[in-house]
Amino acid sequence: MENKKAVVSLGHDALGYTTEKQKAAATNSARALADLIQAGYQLTITHSNGPQVSMIHKAMTELHRIYIDYTPAPMSVCSAMSQGYVGYDIQNCLISELEKRGISRTVSTILTQVTVDPYDEAFYSPTKAIGRYMSKEDADTEIKKGNFVKEVPGKGYLRIVAAPAPLRIVELDAIKCLADAGQEVIACGGGGIPVLEQEHIYKGASAVIEKDAIAGKLAADLNADCLIILTGVPCVYRNFEKEDQTPIEKMTLAEARDLIANDEFGKDNMLPKIEAAITFLESNKEGSVLITSIGSVGDAIKGKAGTLIIA
Repeated sequence: MENKKAVVSLGHDALGYTTEKQKAAATNSARALADLIQAGYQLTITHSNGPQVSMIHKAMTELHRIYIDYTPAPMSVCSAMSQGYVGYDIQNCLISELEKRGISRTVSTILTQVTVDPYDEAFYSPTKAIGRYMSKEDADTEIKKGNFVKEVPGKGYLRIVAAPAPLRIVELDAIKCLADAGQEVIACGGGGIPVLEQEHIYKGASAVIEKDAIAGKLAADLNADCLIILTGVPCVYRNFEKEDQTPIEKMTLAEARDLIANDEFGKDNMLPKIEAAITFLESNKEGSVLITSIGSVGDAIKGKAGTLIIA
């Protein structure tokens, strides 16, 4: 088990939805991460940022509304801000937890950019809602700017942005360097800061990247031994939330593809995680993927909980 490299993906439940709840959730998550480190894993940690980036975007937009001299922050800047403050909480909570256990380890957060294709189909049909509910007047203003909005009956309008596929992790060499040195790394937070590469210049894209998609790619690029996806349920289920719901303890790539073909996984919850598993295992046939919850990870690495996926 010694020196086993793992990419760990933290979901919303592992981080909370407000600044105060995030600190408490990060403290709890740090215990699970420290368990993995004690079990002999070197961790590269990525995380969600949906509530955080939405909060930042809303705050910066409202600041501009009240004080016109302050400019609203582009989505790429909001993503960078969320990486910084989420990473700050995770790394400090993890360092504290490790020190309580007598483990001295460097934990670093890397501000990470990820290139996307400007012609990705996602830019023509955005789906990710961000920010506050707007009035019809504010929504029309956003449309005039070239942004997309959608109406939520009874609540108002929300801005929506694209979720393009990740192409290249710009800071990958730095992440590899720290991981190879046995340090714990926090990177690609929130899917990474989406950027467009134009004549060797990186320009922020008005988009977000699916955090599960980047977790699969990061694990593949690092040639990790395993990908551990921590989510809100203890394992993957067949017929999820139905009367005949049954846990899936283990599956192969072929079985995962068959279940996808049968629409077994929810598009906005479990499907991206299974797709991330496929991305990683197609790259590393000797690797493994573990999907479980924060509370079950200790048992899961012993084969007593969670869902194990292998090639």
